[in-house]
Amino acid sequence: MTQLMHSIFCHYKPYVCLIFLLLPALSVLADDPVWVSKVGSRDFNIAQQQFVANNYGALGDGITLNTNSLQQAIDACAEAGGGTVVLKPGKYLTGAIFLKSGVCLQLDEGVEILGSQELKDYPIIDTRVAGIEMKWPAALVNIIGQKKASITGKGIINGQGKPFWDAYWSLRKEYEPKGLRWIVDYDAQRPRTLLVDNCEDIVIKELTFQEAGFWTVHLLYSSYITVDGVVIRNNTKGIGPSTDGIDIDSSSWILVKNADIDCNDDNFCIKSGRDWDGLRVNRPTEYVLITDCISRRGGGLITFGSETSGGMRHIIARNLKAQGTKVGMRFKSARNRGGVVEDIYLENIQMDSVDVAFEVTPNWNPSYSYSELPDGYDSNTIPQHWKKMLEPVVPERKGIPTFQHIHIAGIQVKYAKKALFVDGLEERPLEKFHLVDVSINAKDAGSIKHARNWQIENVHIQTPENESVQQTNTANIKL
Repeated sequence: MTQLMHSIFCHYKPYVCLIFLLLPALSVLADDPVWVSKVGSRDFNIAQQQFVANNYGALGDGITLNTNSLQQAIDACAEAGGGTVVLKPGKYLTGAIFLKSGVCLQLDEGVEILGSQELKDYPIIDTRVAGIEMKWPAALVNIIGQKKASITGKGIINGQGKPFWDAYWSLRKEYEPKGLRWIVDYDAQRPRTLLVDNCEDIVIKELTFQEAGFWTVHLLYSSYITVDGVVIRNNTKGIGPSTDGIDIDSSSWILVKNADIDCNDDNFCIKSGRDWDGLRVNRPTEYVLITDCISRRGGGLITFGSETSGGMRHIIARNLKAQGTKVGMRFKSARNRGGVVEDIYLENIQMDSVDVAFEVTPNWNPSYSYSELPDGYDSNTIPQHWKKMLEPVVPERKGIPTFQHIHIAGIQVKYAKKALFVDGLEERPLEKFHLVDVSINAKDAGSIKHARNWQIENVHIQTPENESVQQTNTANIKL
């Protein structure tokens, strides 16, 4: 810099800085916000003593039901001030077990937990499922209302979920002709594999999960949770409906890293409640970092919704890969969900052979999203969770979801079927989306509807016919 230029810069420096502060941010985060360093479990120690579950009667023969023996070992460990519960190599059939504060359940290589295929082995608890608080079977492994606990090791937790999948499809076949698609998922009670509910400082590390009956890892109403190095394989015995990978549900200060997920619904999913009941609870998911992960088969590499009622904010997902996943980056909700999804950063993501690279649908899956009681049913005698689903959102405008301040940068996509599917709402067009350094190779460029004022820099969509993205009711979106 010459002396003259230096003098000019110094003289006008306050004004130059102000101009740059007012310019829209088009690039990725130059530095992590302070909150990123605080996600995940805080340091805690597990007592050195060890409890061998086999000494409490556990048998790894794959036949004996070990629910009581495993729970006795966990309880004894907790009552003694904490420690580690281990098992000798083998296959351990069990119903629902409940981990306690100060206890590490360590499943070493050669140890496989087999979930009971009898629903009676999963006691009914108060919980939240798919955005609605209701009574539902406990998970295979439960950590509820606990602190400073962990479940780790190179072992396997196999939900053996196929009978629950079959029961779901049977009920859906019965319900759909009656106009009851909206309640099938709630009536077909299927156990989750791992539930962390109302907990703090929990570590889930290195385990392999297989064949979930329903969702695999559900983090609910919890804070300071680390999920590190887990492998999820839910498609080895067929296609299990709604076998989500990791669901982060109205929780905060969450770290998910080094995960490898093959499932049959959303791989990594952010949730915060559904419709009237979710708006009543009104608890957001916030301060979440998902990093260095891979998705294979599944509904969405990273999905926000469709349960958006409590809102979502301060979320970073980066250094991710999708291989053969249905959708890459996915935002979905409905007109009766409500909630604000904002301050989301999706960075450095690679996709190969996905169906859709980027999808936004605030009016998603109407037959599932909107509840209406068919003729012939008495509203006074239907189950309580039906009543919650049928409760209207008043005023209606409270049910309209908002997606804003969505930042997408450093995206590389090859062999996609469709680049974009963006279908906003006429009454609330999609605004404040920021796309930087995005390259998509796809068969179909896709479409954008009901959106405006997107900030776009260095975005390239290549198709065999070099067609443009179809735009309907848009303004100031230049691709």
